[in-house]
Amino acid sequence: MNRNPLIPFFIIMAFGIVLTFVLSFKGLGDAKEMAKEKKGGEKTEQTAEFNPEQFFKQTCAGCHGQNYEGGVGPSLKGVGGRLSTDQIKAVLQNGRGQMPPGLVPPEHIDAMAKWLSGLK
Repeated sequence: MNRNPLIPFFIIMAFGIVLTFVLSFKGLGDAKEMAKEKKGGEKTEQTAEFNPEQFFKQTCAGCHGQNYEGGVGPSLKGVGGRLSTDQIKAVLQNGRGQMPPGLVPPEHIDAMAKWLSGLK
């Protein structure tokens, strides 16, 4: 029962080569899909309607607090009384103080500003 010790290494090598080809073809398919999406074609997951409150909880609550009370960032309660909707849009677009610009996607700034101006 003298087995050749090189056989397991050849099996592993063959498996690695096959896996490399499979993953390469998978990557090519994904690249084509991403190119279609970038050109404005089919969008898979991002077609859902924008929810400003959900976006706030995911992106903004860490600094502004879960109940809009403030923290690292200022309180957002009554921000509609202090700033106009256009001023809120400018802050969302350009940032202010420690808030970096561009946190809200440009296509959703209007909806987010309207929602923020209605906070009590």
